[in-house]
Amino acid sequence: MDLIHNATFNLLDSPSNSAAYPCGIYRVVLAVEQRGFLVTLIQPASEATQKRTGRPRKLDEQLKQKRKKARPPLVGQVLWIDRVDVERLVEDGLLETITVRRRSVHNPSFEDDPRFLRRVEAMAPFLRHDTLAMEIPKANGISSLVAQVVKNSGVSRAFVYRAWAELCRWGFDARSLALGYERCGAPGVRRPCDPPSKGVAGRAKPGRKTTAQIIARVHGLVLEPVQPGMSSEWTRKILAADSQIPTPKPAWPKRYNRITLSAFATSAAEQNGKVVPLLGPEGSYPTKAQVMRVIRSRMSALARIQEKTTTHHFKTAKRGLSSRNWCDVAGPGHTWAIDSTVGDIYLRSSVNREWVIGRPIVYVVVDVWSTAVMGFYVCLTGPSWDTAKVALFNAAADPKLVADQWGYTPSVALNPAPTLPHALLCDRGEYLSAAHKRTAIERLPMTSYTPPYRGDLKGSVEVLHRIAKDAQFLFVPGAVDFRRKELELRKVDPEKSVFTLREYVCYLHEVFTHYNLSANREPRLDAYMRASAVDPSPAGLWRWGHEAGIGFRRLTDPSDLIRDLLPADTGSVNRDAVKLLKCDYTSPEVQALEWTAYARNLGGWEISAHYYPGSMAQIWTPQPNSSELMKLTISDHTKASPGVSVDEWLDAHEFHCTNRSSQDDARSRRALQPVHNMQELNSKAQELTRRALADSKRRVPSMTDARTIEVAAYRGTPTQQPCEELEVTSPVVDDHMQAVLSMLKDDD
Repeated sequence: MDLIHNATFNLLDSPSNSAAYPCGIYRVVLAVEQRGFLVTLIQPASEATQKRTGRPRKLDEQLKQKRKKARPPLVGQVLWIDRVDVERLVEDGLLETITVRRRSVHNPSFEDDPRFLRRVEAMAPFLRHDTLAMEIPKANGISSLVAQVVKNSGVSRAFVYRAWAELCRWGFDARSLALGYERCGAPGVRRPCDPPSKGVAGRAKPGRKTTAQIIARVHGLVLEPVQPGMSSEWTRKILAADSQIPTPKPAWPKRYNRITLSAFATSAAEQNGKVVPLLGPEGSYPTKAQVMRVIRSRMSALARIQEKTTTHHFKTAKRGLSSRNWCDVAGPGHTWAIDSTVGDIYLRSSVNREWVIGRPIVYVVVDVWSTAVMGFYVCLTGPSWDTAKVALFNAAADPKLVADQWGYTPSVALNPAPTLPHALLCDRGEYLSAAHKRTAIERLPMTSYTPPYRGDLKGSVEVLHRIAKDAQFLFVPGAVDFRRKELELRKVDPEKSVFTLREYVCYLHEVFTHYNLSANREPRLDAYMRASAVDPSPAGLWRWGHEAGIGFRRLTDPSDLIRDLLPADTGSVNRDAVKLLKCDYTSPEVQALEWTAYARNLGGWEISAHYYPGSMAQIWTPQPNSSELMKLTISDHTKASPGVSVDEWLDAHEFHCTNRSSQDDARSRRALQPVHNMQELNSKAQELTRRALADSKRRVPSMTDARTIEVAAYRGTPTQQPCEELEVTSPVVDDHMQAVLSMLKDDD
């Protein structure tokens, strides 16, 4: 065992039961190779093993005044222990080294205290090891050093011995001389101003006197304060009343009123038909400053912040940060975080720009390690796992395929291209869905979710939205009039909304591309990254992580991504095209397989088709006798266009169906007048025909003669004789009919 200067050890038993070395805790003052160790006893054995002599000690309840805390006893008497005895004690297990923790100092700025500096300056000889090694063995004690300090510094001998005891007890260091203020009203010692009772003297109100008391004192009068000091009874009432106020606590004026009316109201009065509690006269209840001091002195500054807000808000916005979200992530591509929010923008319909279709739902997929945006998705329907899968498809699919659906030029910000991750962090509602369970088993090895309403635990995916969260009114296809009323209630100017869904997606693509290439991530760079000249951006971290071999990538067949991540619906093969959502689709493969010919001659059939919700341009259906998918494009002559999303197409279709009854009514009203006119014409013609038949006395020509006469009258050809004298022969009729046909040909 190596005992050096300032070391402490515990002596469990003295050698050979000698009283020269009493049991207790010692501190080594000097360690001399030839002589041994100069030590001082700083704490004797426990009082339980020592017999107390003298009269019995009175209990605190038997005292008229509270017993003051006694000063610690003086220590510092030095004695020599032979090195052989120390070795024997160590072998017998009677001596063990320990550590004595230095006392806590109530004054945090004690190093700037002039009194502390004077103490250190005076006790400087005792703080130097060379001075102790020279003077103590010569005088066989500290008497010569005490005389030197008294002479040079002008302090008393009592001060030197007390300071020497502090150095022996807490260590030969300047901090051991710090003023502790243990017996000087230190913080945490309550001194209430209770009135005298049962022989115990009361305590007057401390602090500065009031102006009235000061003026009275000048004239030789002593006035009692109107407002008494804080007593123990008032303190209990204040704390009890404050505990009944739920958190978050109100502002101090309201909080003070509730406390005083609850705990110090002495009477009540009827006001406006209600019984209202009233306070007593001045001095019968505490002031606002007194209540504030009672409450604030019993809690820390952090506790005061916690009581002003809810537990959730404190955990999300004010709690101390214990770690970073990327600390346990292996590298780029290993863990993704996905989250949705309501876009702070109103969009217009691609079908009719006069329609405002509301605020979109924006999904953002972020790589946790590099903080780069892997992909995003904008839709109109509420958050669900089905829409989250489309966001994952946008992040893991071919960027060119996704760009074709929205009509923008893909960027090359992320190199290599992202693939599906190893772990996904999502919301609890999406995690617990049955659709998520099926997808996770097939494509995601590990998924997890954060506690509800704890977006702060998801890190950068929440920050990247930069979009104010607000409640979104429910998007119902066809509800154009209701959306217009909703805008009026929200006092939103529809004229300020100019983007359609596709245009907003193109805008967000540029925003996230700019973020991936230019966001400052220099605090993430360690010494090795800085030496490798890593680009301090999300895209730079993504590229460096894969080049360093810590990135995660895996190959997934594009057909599997479409099957597992894109929604599916039932289509049909008809005699003219493949139909899905009432729209026609075709492809060279369909024409080569002659599906429409089979459907026309043998009857159509149903097929399963996957579609991209953001565009009606393409669908995918299983290819016969193969695991691949066929891509079908929308027909140019169908009802929808490629630039319309599925939600917008359903919106327009439902709007048409909603107005179908009014359209039928208008069409029926427009058809009534022609029907009435036709009935009048029919009745008038019947009446004229009846009169003509009744008045006719001549021979009626045959149908052929009547037609010939009618044609001649229409052409303006005069007849040579009356109808009853006309001689009709077949050659004449034939010649006339040929002339009529010739005239019709000439008209053509």
